[in-house]
Amino acid sequence: MFQNDMNKKMQFGMDKVRKALEKGNGHTILSTGITGDDARMAKAAVDAGVSMLEPNHPALVLARGYKGTTSMHEAEKIRHEITVSQMAEVTRGVRSVVGDSVYITVGIPGGFTEIMPAPIQEEDFFQMSRSGADGLHTHKSSIYDLEELIKSAHKYGLCVDAYIGLPTDLHTFGISAEQPEEVERVAKQMESIGADMIGMMTGMSYEGVDAGEIHPFLKERLCAMVEAVGVPTLAEGGINLDNFRAFKETGVNILVIGTSIDKMAGQAVAGVVQDFLNI
Repeated sequence: MFQNDMNKKMQFGMDKVRKALEKGNGHTILSTGITGDDARMAKAAVDAGVSMLEPNHPALVLARGYKGTTSMHEAEKIRHEITVSQMAEVTRGVRSVVGDSVYITVGIPGGFTEIMPAPIQEEDFFQMSRSGADGLHTHKSSIYDLEELIKSAHKYGLCVDAYIGLPTDLHTFGISAEQPEEVERVAKQMESIGADMIGMMTGMSYEGVDAGEIHPFLKERLCAMVEAVGVPTLAEGGINLDNFRAFKETGVNILVIGTSIDKMAGQAVAGVVQDFLNI
């Protein structure tokens, strides 16, 4: 592979992220979940001002009702059954309707810490790069595994966003680091091996957290991550209109919004249907 060409592809991708952050004075949102399989919803989000999207394999499980799945928690258990080819198909569809200026990062089988073997082959990175993805959304749980993934992704011009998690998380969504000093150390390690963006799973996903301010300890961990690295930072899990400002105050650059948009979209559909039925 011609590495200079791929470096330029990565630069083009990160330029999209920088422009999104400049537009938002250092902050932006990344839309995931409902915009990950439905190109119409992805376009609606982009038309409203979103500059970053994240299709991923558990969202695809849920969106298509694979094996009768009706919750994201259930989808996480069988996400490894989705193929890279399916994620490439989704990415091509989303890219075709949102244009080239939107940053698309994609979660693929093998990119997370999977509960079943899901190796990523050389041709998988090539396929995702060709599909229109700018990057890979990853949740590997060891520095070694993450480094191997980053090397292959960069070879094919794909940026990588990687995450820090908690040992008590319901699902393994990143490299474990609990105390702020641990977060700082791990974040620096991740940056040193080439992670293009570094995020934190808040621990609020799947825990029934609907609203309210974020916990002071989570704020400490987020601030430690933000202060430790020079690359763009992300936060994901349980972010909604009630705690959105509190997250921004930590200095984190990109807030990943999924469930909140899903719920609002569902409520909007229900409302319209009820209006018609009541006429």
